Amino acid sequence: MRTAPYDLVVDGGGDGFPVTGDAPRLSWKDPVDRDVRTPYRVEAVIDGAPPAVVVVTGRRLAAWPFAALRSGQRVRWRVAADEPGADAAWSDWSGFEAGLLGEDWTANWISPVEAPVGSEGDPGYGKRPAHVLAGGFALAGSVVSARLYTTALGVYTATVNGARVGTIELAPGSTSYDRTLYAQAADVTSLLQDGDNAIELELSDGWFRGQVGAFRLPAGWGTTLGARAELHLELADGSRRVVRSDETWTSRPSAITRADLMDGQTLDLGASAQPETSALLDVVDAPPAIDWSPAPPVRVVETRTPVALNRLADGRVIADFGQNASGWIRLTDLGAPGTRTVIDYGEALGRDGDLDTSHLDSERPEGRKAFVQRDEVVAGEPGGEFEPRHTVHGFRYARIARSDGGAPAAASVQMRIVQTDLARTGAFACSDDDLNRLHGIADWSFRGNAVDVPTDCPTRERLAWTGDYQVFAPMATRLYDVLGFSRKWLRAVRDDQLDDGRIANFSPDGRRIKHHLDDQFAMMTGSSGWGDAIVAVPWELYLAYGDEQVLAENVDAMIRWVEWALERARTTRHFARMQASAEPEPFEQYLWDGTFHWGEWTEPKQRDADGNRIDPIKHNPMAWFMADKGEVGTAYLHRSTATLARIAGILGRDEDAARYAATAERIADAWRQAYLRPDGTTVTDTQAAYVRALEFGLVPAELRVAALERLVGLIREAGTHVGTGFLATGDLLQVLADHGRADVAYEVLQQRSAPSWRYMLDRGATTIWEDWEGIDEHGDAHESLNHYSKGAAMRFLHTHTLGLRQEADSIGWERVVIAPVPGGGITWARGSHESPQGTIAVEWRLEGERLQLTADIPSGTTARVILPDGAEHLIGAGRFEASATISDTTYALNERTNA
Repeated sequence: MRTAPYDLVVDGGGDGFPVTGDAPRLSWKDPVDRDVRTPYRVEAVIDGAPPAVVVVTGRRLAAWPFAALRSGQRVRWRVAADEPGADAAWSDWSGFEAGLLGEDWTANWISPVEAPVGSEGDPGYGKRPAHVLAGGFALAGSVVSARLYTTALGVYTATVNGARVGTIELAPGSTSYDRTLYAQAADVTSLLQDGDNAIELELSDGWFRGQVGAFRLPAGWGTTLGARAELHLELADGSRRVVRSDETWTSRPSAITRADLMDGQTLDLGASAQPETSALLDVVDAPPAIDWSPAPPVRVVETRTPVALNRLADGRVIADFGQNASGWIRLTDLGAPGTRTVIDYGEALGRDGDLDTSHLDSERPEGRKAFVQRDEVVAGEPGGEFEPRHTVHGFRYARIARSDGGAPAAASVQMRIVQTDLARTGAFACSDDDLNRLHGIADWSFRGNAVDVPTDCPTRERLAWTGDYQVFAPMATRLYDVLGFSRKWLRAVRDDQLDDGRIANFSPDGRRIKHHLDDQFAMMTGSSGWGDAIVAVPWELYLAYGDEQVLAENVDAMIRWVEWALERARTTRHFARMQASAEPEPFEQYLWDGTFHWGEWTEPKQRDADGNRIDPIKHNPMAWFMADKGEVGTAYLHRSTATLARIAGILGRDEDAARYAATAERIADAWRQAYLRPDGTTVTDTQAAYVRALEFGLVPAELRVAALERLVGLIREAGTHVGTGFLATGDLLQVLADHGRADVAYEVLQQRSAPSWRYMLDRGATTIWEDWEGIDEHGDAHESLNHYSKGAAMRFLHTHTLGLRQEADSIGWERVVIAPVPGGGITWARGSHESPQGTIAVEWRLEGERLQLTADIPSGTTARVILPDGAEHLIGAGRFEASATISDTTYALNERTNA
């Protein structure tokens, strides 16, 4: 039986070994049932120095208790409970390293020799080649240790003596390059040799200088690529040496003749070696200081072979991998030298069985932009292979065309799934296989969009929209450890915040709207439900992981955002209100209706008399743009202001806490006066409006039953179909269940005709669609087929079907509620969550008229178990088993979990 602490981690990323800054936080788990604030002894050996022992309180994100680390220092550490008079068991040793920090970087920035951007010789955005930057050095004698530190403005891959360095893909990652740049560290000791050695960095435009968004606009971070590398050597004779990128490094064109993250990559394996010239030295424009990411790396996490290879009439081949995902194709059969292979990627097939990407084309008044994801390779000598690591695609299908008319063998075609290598924390299964599949496609949809930053889709836009992640973050924390991943992204959100406090629609913002306020898109920046991510996401991370630092890192940005929105509410009015009354009512100063909002977004589309789908934006864009979305804006202003009040209180900012709490009440009152009728109905009278009002606490207690009844009525009027869109769908099912109507929630979840989740399954979805009818009744695709927002609703399967959630005032899963809400014909469910304290597992089964429940609770966690017969049990660590009679009260039980 385990008695010592385990699972020791630091809050840093890294490839092969964890890499941190100068003061990492420490976390571990304890199999012995101790309070989470128990004192522990932490023993550390830093660079082989004598061990040092200190006592810290708590085991979750403990502050670094030793002197700040210096560049490259290596730490071995272990932990034991601090128990006077007892020999507590020590954990196993764990290790990490500090990266190369700040001013300790001494390497020059080097850049490739290429035609200046915009010049006659520049191929242009999306068409530029990659370049190889190379340096050499000689070694005599054995090397004890070698660390290669690298970073770039652009995407790079590194080799030492021709061997790949590490497993990270798409380095150095997507950031707001004017403020933040991350580096990577690798152990290359085994790659070195006596005599001459070579380091090469293959560098392409990447996020820094590539194309951005649906219209493939050029990223605005800079025009000059650059890289920086330092190799730190410890030699057997005790000496140390540093090899740096400098004036001796060279530049040459790569065999990658075209490289763009969005459009694709071309590789000519038969190209002649290109001449080298001296690399340019220190010509990059004001690069930011180099830092170390708290996120796990992007890697190839899985490899798949096709489930089918279908030959078209023209000889081209469609490879179906059975799963929509993010990544690329690896080919090992390239044909005879000179054979050109073209690979087109997409999510859907047309009615003729050919690849169809037309649903991903983008339209605006000045024209249509055809969607393209295309890789090409020209074969060289036999034995070559193609893996395009300077691009990334979203796809299920690949169309492969070879100039020799041949078709690749199935075994030679592999789908390489590329994403941030997140640690899984949640599992769910039940007796309804369709629900298991729905949970699975929501999971896959997030995976396909967790590529260094949380994107909206891995195809058309591939942008880290703020609204998308604030919607899905509560589900993301149930599936994976997303703390470091989310903190990295939030830094980009802060970097891109406009001077007036607005939050950019997406971050990193390659369009750099904060510097282009005359752009039309700047007018559409600052929307409720999107900008509110700066409050909602840190708060969700605090609840899930108990990380107070993530609140402190973001609170100033939160305040600037909320203050901007409050000022907009005070100083602007929607024109409809101005037409109704020249003088505003006093409460209107708290209505946020006078600026742009995206609104509920992607609600089910209505149909005209001929049955054609009506897109409100394309049908009448001005009417959509000018519509009064103040109900949404004011609701989110209330939620963000109330949440900010709680955050300020946690951080000891008592005056701010009191002020924002009072303001939140005034906003709630204004929302009620403007949008809530005396009978409990809302003026907008949509499913989304009631979901939002009930979830955000805007409906007074005496009107909640009426509001709920109207929500149910709207669902019934829609044929028991979901009618919500982007913002409210994630909360729909749990709002119904939390207010006593889990029966309706399960009916909606069981619906098979459009719009519904099971309609997606029946149409072959392997990821969540952007549009409720992403594949219509004719088999035609619409919008993105990998867009995770509507998958946020699958959290209901964890919180209600399984019945596992945190207590309302708990953080870090210290106190949980286990209250299964059976329904929908489900006869059993099981699942688990890897919390900061350890694994929480729940399983229940219906056996006749009784529900049998088993729960496993880790050290440091207490659980309140609510059984269907109303009995409650407060339990601690260990296994708990119970049974209860199923009664008609089952559907109302969840009301008690919020008491």
